[in-house]
Amino acid sequence: MIAFGLLVVLGVGMRVNNAVQYPVNLGFDAPENWRYIHQLMHSWELPSPESDWATAHPPFFYYASAGFGQLVGEHEADPAVILIRLLGSAIGLVAIALCVLLVVRIDPQAPRRAWLAAALLLLLPVQLYMSAMLNEEIWAASLVSIVAVGAALEMHRRTPTEGPGALVRALGLGFAGGLALLTKASGILVVAAAAGAALLAGWKRGTLRPALAWSGALLAVALLVGGWFYARNLISWGYLYPQDLAVHEVMFTMPPGERGIGDYLFVPLSTWTDPQLVNPDLLRSVWGSTYVTFWFDGHRHYLARESPSVTYAGTLILLLALLPTAAFFVGLLRGARRAFSRPASADTPLLLLTALTVVGYLVFTAANPWFAAVKASYLLGLAAPFSFYTSEVLSDWTRGRNTRSTLVWCILLLLFLAIIVVFTYGPVYWNWAGRGIEWTRIPSSMP
Repeated sequence: MIAFGLLVVLGVGMRVNNAVQYPVNLGFDAPENWRYIHQLMHSWELPSPESDWATAHPPFFYYASAGFGQLVGEHEADPAVILIRLLGSAIGLVAIALCVLLVVRIDPQAPRRAWLAAALLLLLPVQLYMSAMLNEEIWAASLVSIVAVGAALEMHRRTPTEGPGALVRALGLGFAGGLALLTKASGILVVAAAAGAALLAGWKRGTLRPALAWSGALLAVALLVGGWFYARNLISWGYLYPQDLAVHEVMFTMPPGERGIGDYLFVPLSTWTDPQLVNPDLLRSVWGSTYVTFWFDGHRHYLARESPSVTYAGTLILLLALLPTAAFFVGLLRGARRAFSRPASADTPLLLLTALTVVGYLVFTAANPWFAAVKASYLLGLAAPFSFYTSEVLSDWTRGRNTRSTLVWCILLLLFLAIIVVFTYGPVYWNWAGRGIEWTRIPSSMP
């Protein structure tokens, strides 16, 4: 309990420090997002998707941020941005707590596993650097995690989707799923995963009628809360979600400009030796780039670009992170075996969410063939399955007092220590070089 308490204090402290210390004009689309938020602080009218860089995005994050921003005045950018960042960090911490709660409920006799689940998320680099930035990613991922955990706990019940309170829980999850959809379009994936898991469990158990009612209630509320924005787009502009708008034309000049099958099969050595996304090999590797942005800052919005010490730190972290990454895939296989034999279990919604998210990510990166569109933050909605399965395997690998357990603990503790040093903004590492890596000198392969 002491170790767990220290871990929580450390995770919270890092996020508060980063929210305050990280420059307000840095981060993915930070100035553009602030411009949209500031516009809403003057007028609550929803703008057209093509009027500015960020106005095509679903509006929940921007409206909520504008409301909180008004607490410190319409023209005070610095305190407003810091307040919004702290709010996002708080929402992210709630989602992390629920992911840990899921582990505790499923495996109550394994406190080491719960500690590992918490550490994996509290000290996850993509979680840390995205929490310091002014954007909707943490909000969306947190809402997805809330629905994922709720669906997993529902499937863990002795009679899932049945009994008193089942429909009320479905309505609550539908509301959270609707807010996720109103934050990012990918929020629909967790709604589909939760509904699909309930239907699979109901079909297998012979209780399809209550499963249909539960899934229908969840879907109806989610679409009511979050679907109106997309219906408005379709009616007013002719598309559910915008693609290739003129306001985003700078993206079209970014490398590599096209994607082939090989981009999804090749993970180059530069993933570890030169972890920045305009490396010629990483430009052609979606999964190498994703790995770099999951465990490190491959876009260099958070850390300084063209710094040898940053590169060395990235190499160390990315080598050490091979261990929890391998543990996650081993855990996925274990979960798949359990779900195959017993669909009415917590594994089913977590696995469905993982599969749907990966497919969605593949489609998105193929349709947007630019290095800036390859970001592990788009996979942050997998926080629940990541912590659930990785902690399960790492808990097994650290059981007992033997050579394997000692080695795994040494790697994990060294990894966590390196992450603390690198991703606590200011004392050792900070960004003195501006927004992101230089890419204009990299030739695009676009015709």
